[in-house]
Amino acid sequence: RISISCLLPASWHFSISPVGCPRILNTTLRQIVVIGILAAAVSLLYYSLVVLRNKYGRAYRDKRFHRYLARVTDTEATDTNNPNLNYGIVVDCGSSGSRIFVYCWPRHNGNPHDLLDIKQMRDKNRKPVVMKIKPGISEFASSPEKVSDYISPLLSFAAEHVPRAKHKETPLYILCTAGMRILPESQQKAILEDLLTDIPVHFDFLFSDSHAEVISGKQEGVYAWIGINFVLGRFEHTDDEDEAIVEVHVPGSENKEAIFRKRTVGILDMGGVSTQIAYEVPKTVSFASSQQEEVAKNLLAEFNLGCDAHQTEHVYRVYVATFLGFGGNAARQRYEDSLFTATVLKNRLLGKQTGMTSDSPYLDPCLPRDAQDEIQQNGQIMYLRGTGDFNLCREIIQPFMNKTNETQTSLNGVYQPAVHFQNSEFYGFSEFYYCTEDVLRMGGDYNAAKFTKAAKDYCATKWSVLREHFDRGLYASHADLHRLKYQCFKSAWMYEVFHSGFSFPVSYSNLKTALQVYDKEVQWTLGAILYRTRFLPLRDIQQENFRGSHSHWRSFSFVYNHYLFFVCFLIVLLSILLYLLRLRRIHRRMLRNSSSTSLWIEEGLPPQKIAGPL
Repeated sequence: RISISCLLPASWHFSISPVGCPRILNTTLRQIVVIGILAAAVSLLYYSLVVLRNKYGRAYRDKRFHRYLARVTDTEATDTNNPNLNYGIVVDCGSSGSRIFVYCWPRHNGNPHDLLDIKQMRDKNRKPVVMKIKPGISEFASSPEKVSDYISPLLSFAAEHVPRAKHKETPLYILCTAGMRILPESQQKAILEDLLTDIPVHFDFLFSDSHAEVISGKQEGVYAWIGINFVLGRFEHTDDEDEAIVEVHVPGSENKEAIFRKRTVGILDMGGVSTQIAYEVPKTVSFASSQQEEVAKNLLAEFNLGCDAHQTEHVYRVYVATFLGFGGNAARQRYEDSLFTATVLKNRLLGKQTGMTSDSPYLDPCLPRDAQDEIQQNGQIMYLRGTGDFNLCREIIQPFMNKTNETQTSLNGVYQPAVHFQNSEFYGFSEFYYCTEDVLRMGGDYNAAKFTKAAKDYCATKWSVLREHFDRGLYASHADLHRLKYQCFKSAWMYEVFHSGFSFPVSYSNLKTALQVYDKEVQWTLGAILYRTRFLPLRDIQQENFRGSHSHWRSFSFVYNHYLFFVCFLIVLLSILLYLLRLRRIHRRMLRNSSSTSLWIEEGLPPQKIAGPL
């Protein structure tokens, strides 16, 4: 039998009948109840923290993991009515034409460790806001006064999509590449002057003198590297144990301890004319000579993507090298020129006519078996017939790598810092993808042994069989007869560039060949606007700090806010229990000093122990 007397807030107590109850329980029940309450509170707190951490922590990690995937796969139209959405415009002025890209991003979250969440703007039809015009801007070298009229349709297109109220705060960048680089500096300057003079008259975008320039191949490579790593989420620095990490020695802080962060990916891009490589160099490099060190200065780019120059989390050292003449088509042209010259000289010395008539063609191991081709030079025609010998083709083209005996060099003897092959990852674009996917259907994860076997089999297949496969649609939809004819050569060229030129071992398994990332093209313009807007978050960060000295708590995740709540809850609960215990002690003292017999009876004491008459 339990009786409870509640006199809160002045007092509280209860009693239990000793009948059927051990004495020890009677004397310590209150202490046991208090301890039980405390244990229950602690258990509840622990359980809540574990459940929330598992539930929301996993959701938070998944959200971050898919954050960059969502950036490039989200097909929803951009909400132009959102006042917190910002916009940026980049015009890529290439050699064959100019393209304009419109990007958008929400308000920065105030955490200086995070970059802007930039993604491509989409119109009402959910299509990327992109427009291209021809010809290239370099075609106006002799009439620079027409450049602003030439580019005006692109800017009008962007102005229609960016909300009018946002125009004055929307940065516009006009960046010119290969076509402009080959022009004399005076012509480059005249074209840029026309843009800087006329555009502000007709458009009110944020456009300053530094927003229009001719960028170098090195800058273009860095922007491409930033773009792919941003899309893949490699700039998100976390403590996730599942992520591959690297030890990084930040440039300019050699005396400090190395930091560990996510492993970034390198890029390999082989076009028709040139080949490019870019990757992070996480550790300090050494040089074989002072000449090599001087060359390396032009190939290593050191930059900080963060908005705070004092923060080292987003400091990167990237190696970028471009090799003209090492693209797939240019390499074939070099090969044919060499073949023609060597054959003509050999015929002259030996008195033969090899390749000069269709009846005695030159046997080319780099063409598919029985495939026919011609080389025309100086009014002469050289006839070729393929033998489809992949290994012999590789031997013949190896000297075209122009390798030297110096250490740490790659194609053309150019300096190349060491790659940590065991802890690296590369993406191969353009010809790296076409060579593996168009006819061999092996795009994606690259395996040297499987690729070599597939290339050998293709080269050794008769041309008539390859044509039959082509007519039956067994190859990629964009593969044509040109691809079929030169696939054997380009496969050998790609293989040699990768393994002999860049010195990747044949056992290397971390190369992924791709046309797109997450089904979207990753343009260097994304990296350009990310780099050029890196200081914009400072405005939002300063506003966050101005709102309160403890504003940094708001940058914590939902999970950690719950941690704080439950800690406060536990403190309040313990305070209440301590207060109640104190009231209990006060009440007991009052009982001892009281002469009220009714209280003694309620305590269940025998009548003979009660002082005085009842």
